[in-house]
Amino acid sequence: MKNIVEIRDLNKIYKSGIHAVKDVNLNIKDGEFLILLGLSGSGKSTLLRCMNRLIEPTSGEIIIDGENVILAKGQKLRHIRRKIGMIFQQFNLIKNLTAQTNVFTGKLGYSTLFQSLAFSQNKEGLSNSLKNLARVGLAAFSKNKVKNLSGGQQQRVAIARALMQNPKMILADEPVASLDPATADSVMRYLGELNKNENITVVCSLHFLSLARKYGTRVVALKDGRIVFDGLPNEIDEQKFKEIYGEDAQAVEIR
Repeated sequence: MKNIVEIRDLNKIYKSGIHAVKDVNLNIKDGEFLILLGLSGSGKSTLLRCMNRLIEPTSGEIIIDGENVILAKGQKLRHIRRKIGMIFQQFNLIKNLTAQTNVFTGKLGYSTLFQSLAFSQNKEGLSNSLKNLARVGLAAFSKNKVKNLSGGQQQRVAIARALMQNPKMILADEPVASLDPATADSVMRYLGELNKNENITVVCSLHFLSLARKYGTRVVALKDGRIVFDGLPNEIDEQKFKEIYGEDAQAVEIR
């Protein structure tokens, strides 16, 4: 199985002096469901956002699907980003627009400015947005304004929006941190189905070891910007968990 991501000697130092990612080397196989674990501030979000250059790395190399992300500019970078869907903790939806219109915006990376402004006339795009809402169980809510949906439903709209790109990979930055346990499991289930049924590579940052064990095929844990564990989810025992999160940490179970 080929690598869809190859990261070499990656560093990110913010202007404040914080060294958020330190000499990270990481390969991700095509079709993996990789979970990033670690405390808040461990570097998980920075690492994810460096992958698609939402955050500019300080040094190192990132290759995605054979293309150098660090060296890419303009149209080339836009082309690479089309392959990478992104899901955020706070959803990043336009609350006063409908679910279907929000999902449609996921296709704007393929559009000219004129096409983007005329999205309401784009029958194919609107049809595809409805199909992607159906993939996350929300076809019946297509005309509902996002502000009237629950948190879990909003995150599923965000997943459908990412699917509009026909991505090879989805980066999910703590997608369930703002959700209750039952809803969190539901959102992870949809990501798991996309990974298994459609071979979409998923890289997802989490705090919950139980969800990592249930849905992840591999876990990478970060501490102070460095990788401190890389292995199978069931290899993280109580001792390893405390090494990652601290001696006083207790795993929270989500079923």
